[in-house]
Amino acid sequence: MNNAGTLSKAIHIRLPGRIKTEDKINFARHLSIVIKAGLPLLEGLKIIRRQTESKELARVIDQVVEDVNNGQFLATSLEKFHRHFDDFFVNIIRVGEVSGTLAGNLAYLAEETKKSKDLRGKVRAAMIYPMVVLGVMMAVVGFLVFFVFPKVLPIFENLKVKLPLATKVLIFTSQFALNYWFYILGAVLLLVVGLRLLLKLPDFRMAYHRLLLHLPLISGLIREMNAANSARILAVLLKSGIKIVEAESITANTSNNLVYRRAFLEAAEDIRRGEPMAKYLSAHKRIFPPLMSGLIEIGENTGNLESNLNYISEYYSEEVDLRLKNMTVLLEPLLLLILGLIVGFVSLAIILPIYQITQGVR
Repeated sequence: MNNAGTLSKAIHIRLPGRIKTEDKINFARHLSIVIKAGLPLLEGLKIIRRQTESKELARVIDQVVEDVNNGQFLATSLEKFHRHFDDFFVNIIRVGEVSGTLAGNLAYLAEETKKSKDLRGKVRAAMIYPMVVLGVMMAVVGFLVFFVFPKVLPIFENLKVKLPLATKVLIFTSQFALNYWFYILGAVLLLVVGLRLLLKLPDFRMAYHRLLLHLPLISGLIREMNAANSARILAVLLKSGIKIVEAESITANTSNNLVYRRAFLEAAEDIRRGEPMAKYLSAHKRIFPPLMSGLIEIGENTGNLESNLNYISEYYSEEVDLRLKNMTVLLEPLLLLILGLIVGFVSLAIILPIYQITQGVR
């Protein structure tokens, strides 16, 4: 019985669930409220534990309650769950515990995490329409290839007329898809799985992230998103009293893009040697917009770095929103054009032989 329980616990540890960003926002916000209300931290955690619907968050809080009850700091306990709570989240809480401003820091953390979530949500929302159109396009093509063409195209093959090139291409494509669909599907799945495995390799992932920064439509969006996120995180860390070098390192660890992660770590080293942050950013214009480095330089020289970082975050959040709207406006006619070309090609491939037959009859 004990062995079975140990095995079950081991499996549970190896296969943890995922805590949604919304649940982490609510955790920080609700904990801030109960602490402001005058309740002890331990009691507040137990209240949130009873309210949460996330099984994984409940599991984490159970461990945190045990740790806090044994005298550990909240940040120290959350640090054990790095998979769910990144350096930014943990360090803001740590500073709040040390300075006695935990309630305020938790509220600010919830607000900033929500802003970051909203920014990512805008990107996903902008991609919904193109994905729906592509899905419909693939569904229409699949229906034609597997259900319509097998009944129509054999008629053309048996006709004693010279088939147009479009019809020949359509017949070949349809037959190839029907005969080798299993291999095509297998190749696509193998490609997807292979890419996912390769992206786990640091060198390949770094090369992939560099490639994204050179793609015409995507590179600008990536730069602006990273500028908005990194500026916001830096501003929050500096407001919490964290030193600029440590703030740069924490910002690096919160970035999903390895190019930016390396850049912030290198910037932290330059700052440690006494160099201004703006000098490093201005020397890497490919990944940091000139406006960002310029405003940071002004902030460093005037002592208004925190407020300038907040302005940068707000400015580039608006730029991301505008760019996404423009991309959607651009993609809409492009996708409709592609769909129209496919429909036009299929129509020609079917109508032209019929036209030739009617001409022969006349």
